[in-house]
Amino acid sequence: MPNTPDPQTRTYLRYVALGDSQTEGVGDGDDVIGLRGWADRLAEQLAAADPAVQYANLAVRGRLAGQVRAEQLGPALALRPDLATVVAGVNDLLRPGFDAARVAGELEEMFAALTGAGAQVATVTFPDIGRIVSLAKPLRPRVLELNDHIRAAAARHGVAVAETALPEATTDPRMWSTDRLHASPLGHQRIAEAVAEALGLPGSDDSWTRGLPAQPVPGALRAAAAELRWAGAFLGPWLARRIRGRSSGDGRSARRPALLPVVAAG
Repeated sequence: MPNTPDPQTRTYLRYVALGDSQTEGVGDGDDVIGLRGWADRLAEQLAAADPAVQYANLAVRGRLAGQVRAEQLGPALALRPDLATVVAGVNDLLRPGFDAARVAGELEEMFAALTGAGAQVATVTFPDIGRIVSLAKPLRPRVLELNDHIRAAAARHGVAVAETALPEATTDPRMWSTDRLHASPLGHQRIAEAVAEALGLPGSDDSWTRGLPAQPVPGALRAAAAELRWAGAFLGPWLARRIRGRSSGDGRSARRPALLPVVAAG
C-alpha cells in the first residue's frame, strides 16, 4: 500500500491542486455564486489547523490527463508546494481511444516531478461509474484497470492514495450532482475527508466510508423516466460537444492560479 504520511512529523503550508472538473469543484456551487469543491474543503481543513496555509487550484474542467500534465505541472512546480493533489483520468476513460497505461503514465510523470521537488502528493482512485450512470456499465473494466495503474504508480513514488473506489457509499446517488458526472456538495466533502485520511491529517478518520440512511428505491417506470431525462439534459449535450471536438473547458483557465490565504466558506 502507498505510504501514509505521519501527521506528527509533517505540516503543510503550500497546497497546490492539479486536475480537471472534479478538482475545480464542479458540482459544489456554480459559476455564478462560485465553486467550492473537495480541494477547497481540504484546504479549509489544513487552514483550520494552521491559518498560515496558502492554497492554489490549477484545475480546469474537461482536461485530459496529458493536458493536466502539460498545462499545470510547470506552474505547480513554480509554486514550490509542500503538498499537491493530482486527480485526472476520468475524461480519458470516456474517450474511444482510452489507454490505461498511457493515462497512468501521465499521472506518474506528475507524481515523480512533484515528489522529486519535495512535495507530499496525494491522489484518488475512481468509483465504478457504471453504478452511477447505468449507460456507463461497459466502462467498468476501464475504471478498474486505471485504478490498478494509479495504485502501482503511487506506490513507486510514495504518493498517498484515497481509495474512493472502494466504499459502496461513494456510488450513492446523493453523492453525485444531477449530471451524475460530478460530485455533489456532500460528495465533495467525502472526497476531502478521504484525502485527509490518506494524508493522515490530525482529526481525520474513516467516517467518509459510511453509508447514508436508506431511502426508497424508485420503481422501474420512474427509474426509466429519470434515465431518459438525464440523457436529454446531460448526455446529449456531452455527445454534441464530442462530435464538434469541443470541451467544457474551452476558453477557461484556473480559477485560483496563485497561492492565497484560505478563507473558510460561510
